[in-house]
Amino acid sequence: MHPLLTQQQIDDYQTRGVTVIRGLFTDHIETLRAGVEANMATPGPYASENEKAGEQGRFFDDYCNWQRIPEFETVIRQSPAAEVAAGLMGSQTVQLFHDHVLVKEPGTSLATPWHSDGPYYFVEGQQNVSFWAPLDPVKEATLRMVPGSHKWEKPVLPMRWVKEEAYFPNIEDYMPVPDPEAEGIEIAEWEMEPGDAVAFNYGILHGARGNTSPTRRRAFSLRLVGDDARYVERPGRTSPPFPDHSMQPGQRLREDWFPVIFPR
Repeated sequence: MHPLLTQQQIDDYQTRGVTVIRGLFTDHIETLRAGVEANMATPGPYASENEKAGEQGRFFDDYCNWQRIPEFETVIRQSPAAEVAAGLMGSQTVQLFHDHVLVKEPGTSLATPWHSDGPYYFVEGQQNVSFWAPLDPVKEATLRMVPGSHKWEKPVLPMRWVKEEAYFPNIEDYMPVPDPEAEGIEIAEWEMEPGDAVAFNYGILHGARGNTSPTRRRAFSLRLVGDDARYVERPGRTSPPFPDHSMQPGQRLREDWFPVIFPR
């Protein structure tokens, strides 16, 4: 077991689908901040400004940049994230799925809507983990989670964040996005310091408020998968899309695109 992990954290992750790892990226904060600045200076093909009428501020996000931004690859390979992920998932191997940067400038009113990541992805399996790590202290603009939601009977309908329309046509296969506050559903959230990370299952419902503080809220997310992860077809274009991958349903993710970054 990695020194950053306790058995209680592993048990929480296995049952509730979410836990907090304090200090996971503490030794890599400046490297990640430099990577975020490079990413914002030269956005990738999937970058979005998340602009919506009536909302103030800037909410930038971008993903799948680790191969062109060396700071991200350095942290992915040198931080303890992969080994910690193996412990949380109970997996012998850890594959990199993708990275994701989310930046809310001071005074940004747009919230990150409630959603689950898994339905957007072309991978299924119980062994998966997403780390969300703020690069600035967060209180109100922290990530908000619904523990246990990865075990709901149906996955949550994936929606387009700004347009508010369904991502796929066959909505009967999904449950409508709930409103946890209005419905009295348990919400977990934590004040966090730079380098702390929320670890959560791809099926967990989560969201975040806007950033009304006078400081930036930069966050780096890392999505990883374990032994049982397999490619699955969705009824439409996935996010990230990863076009022309040539994988077939039931196959492990191809290691030349999604490298194994931790073998136990």
